[in-house]
Amino acid sequence: MEDSRWASERHRTAIGRSGLSVPARQALADGQLHPDHTILDFGCGRGDDVRALKRLDRQITGWDPHFQPHAQKRPADVILMTYVLNVIENPAERRDTLRAAWALTKAVLVVSARLTWERSKVHGDQAADGVLTSRGTFQHLFATHELRYLVEDVTGSHCVVAAPGIIYAFRDEAARLGYLAQRISPQLSWIVSDEAGGAVKALVEYVEHRGRAPRLEEVPRLVAEVVAQLKPAAVRRLLRETARQELVDAAARRSTLDTLLFLALELFNGRGRFTSLPLSVQLDIRAFFSSYAEACQRADRLLLKLRDDSYVRGAMSASRVGKLTPTALYVHQRALGAMPAVLRLYEHCASIAAGRPAEWTIVKLKHDGRAASWLHYPEFDSDPHPRIRSEYQVDLRSLETSHRSYEGSTNRPLVHRKHEFLAPDDPDAARYRRLTDFEVRAGLYARPHLIGTEGGWEAELARCGRHLKGHRLVKRRPDQASG
Repeated sequence: MEDSRWASERHRTAIGRSGLSVPARQALADGQLHPDHTILDFGCGRGDDVRALKRLDRQITGWDPHFQPHAQKRPADVILMTYVLNVIENPAERRDTLRAAWALTKAVLVVSARLTWERSKVHGDQAADGVLTSRGTFQHLFATHELRYLVEDVTGSHCVVAAPGIIYAFRDEAARLGYLAQRISPQLSWIVSDEAGGAVKALVEYVEHRGRAPRLEEVPRLVAEVVAQLKPAAVRRLLRETARQELVDAAARRSTLDTLLFLALELFNGRGRFTSLPLSVQLDIRAFFSSYAEACQRADRLLLKLRDDSYVRGAMSASRVGKLTPTALYVHQRALGAMPAVLRLYEHCASIAAGRPAEWTIVKLKHDGRAASWLHYPEFDSDPHPRIRSEYQVDLRSLETSHRSYEGSTNRPLVHRKHEFLAPDDPDAARYRRLTDFEVRAGLYARPHLIGTEGGWEAELARCGRHLKGHRLVKRRPDQASG
């Protein structure tokens, strides 16, 4: 009876793809589609994700009320529910369909839907709470927080916004916490070796990356088997003598901060017992704090600082990375880890609330209020003055999100002084700084109000008799055409 409620025209929304859908690609990148997991694509459409994931040796089957109606809907570790809810006209049926998918979920449900800022791409007339297209299909466009609230309400679980319009609902709270810990502090990729020297080298790299020695449970099986043959005292001595102390100290500071960020974020969901935390977080607390209580108290103080506008503005002024303007701080993706702790928390809170977009280059954090934007400059490294492609923003007070694409614009905003967005020790910072110095001496920044867009910048280049060859500023020949 459940299947018969799917309207006959819904199948027309299923599009053919040559590769993975965005939600499946996100789940794969986040480690949610492990080769050992069983996967069911619930509402698989034409089955492109099923075929693509089978080519990646994933154990996946698909069911769809139109294209695969006779396939079995068996419980699976992972249920993919890709752009299903938005084509259902009846809100009660959306909930029923979501509930049916959750009932089959053994580990994680991946729900994705189209968002309100895609309205310009959906042509049709308003009908009920969505749009009825000329092809007889229906689209309900979700607000990011609306989709999250719906999934949380139906599943009764704490959910994570993995990316705009992509929600993870975990059966196991430990799995959710493990995923969040991985987002804040990605794990080191172990170099697996069956030789004693290689195994010890892998342990040394871990110590220099984490700031502490690993427990046996954190070590890959092959490495653990080799290390188990050595005397513990000898291993400790080798680590002490081989690991570079300056890297260990820096890693310890980084792990301390990552732990505080994790505990601060977890307060929003009700912080659990120490034993409920991922093992890596437990070990970090034991290594870098006097107690779990002390770690929680420090995380709480960090949250209080985030609520203080004057403190946040002071942190932005004192930040050694990023470009500070009268309204916001702009920081390149590569420099995020070097921001002051309260600003890293600011960005993480925004990403948990709305999800970072799949593609972005620079994050913008507003001084007053709380709003974050992720800006995408795909040619940042190759273009001396890259043009913006898109902006995704979340207001942390209302949780409203917005998206703007500049792909159709003929006069896009562009970036100047690229080195200011990066950390001073970034490998490219010196080269970008040299270009800026040449441009300043050539008079190109004399009229800053004109150079923020493609047209204005090209006009100033022509006025100053200059043009760019890669990241070199050269004089324009008299016979050279403008631009």
